[in-house]
Amino acid sequence: MSKLSASLKSLINAPFARPGPAPAAPHIAEVYRSIALDAAKHGVGSQPWLTFLTAATITLNAPDALCVLYQVATDESTPRPRPPLAPVATAELIREVGLKCIGFNGIPRTINVLGSFRANGIPPTVAAQLATKPTRVPTADNLAETTARGLHLWRSIYAGVDAKLLDKLAESHPDLPVHILHSHYGPLFSDPPNHAAGGLATVSRALTSLVAIACLRAQTGVAPQLVSHILGLRKEIADGTWLPAGADAAEAEKHGVLGVKWLATDVGTEWLLHSIDKVATALGGSNFARHDPASSNAKL
Repeated sequence: MSKLSASLKSLINAPFARPGPAPAAPHIAEVYRSIALDAAKHGVGSQPWLTFLTAATITLNAPDALCVLYQVATDESTPRPRPPLAPVATAELIREVGLKCIGFNGIPRTINVLGSFRANGIPPTVAAQLATKPTRVPTADNLAETTARGLHLWRSIYAGVDAKLLDKLAESHPDLPVHILHSHYGPLFSDPPNHAAGGLATVSRALTSLVAIACLRAQTGVAPQLVSHILGLRKEIADGTWLPAGADAAEAEKHGVLGVKWLATDVGTEWLLHSIDKVATALGGSNFARHDPASSNAKL
């Protein structure tokens, strides 16, 4: 196999191209702690704030900061209204959120950040307890169920315009709605049956909305999609799908969605977006689609 020339390597790794991950800011732990404590004041449970902070951090391509977030979430010495999350459960939630980030950020950031998280962010004793059996392997037997699950989620988020939106997407490319439904909404955004049986975390319909909102806000430049998922969060509150079938609002903490109903309000969503912005600011801002042609030309 031919080797890359020195000049090509230099161009790939040129500073203006921002080839590496974002470093963890010295004060990022304090940013995370502040948001976690503020979340508790507003009645937002640990799973929701850990979900959106994880999604924002992965979107910003900051693996070292994700390791810090894990430490904050599991630190028993940090004063907080509620006990810290268990180490294994925290790691499982972080990597399940990371997987779902693929649908909004693409594959590379999830590969890089979760790889670093496994290698550097969790103790070996925790890593040894993580689930190893996949639940999303497609088979002839589960294809129909996966398709139905994805379409159900799509209709729940985009209720009232779901069919019209699919037609609009198909005008851009006939396979665009096919890919969105069959590669993302079905197998990725909606959890397969018995997903948690082997130890994997469940990122519910409500938490998946928080993943979407955090990713899209941290990216910048995608306000229409951000609005869609904010409205999707509100629709699930209205139709009751933010809680498992048969559960009531009093069981929200048990199901890991405590405070989501408040996050769907105007005040709650503003707090959510401001919290994501604080993380983005601390980590240097969005690193999506920031390229200065003048800097590029100067290097050639």
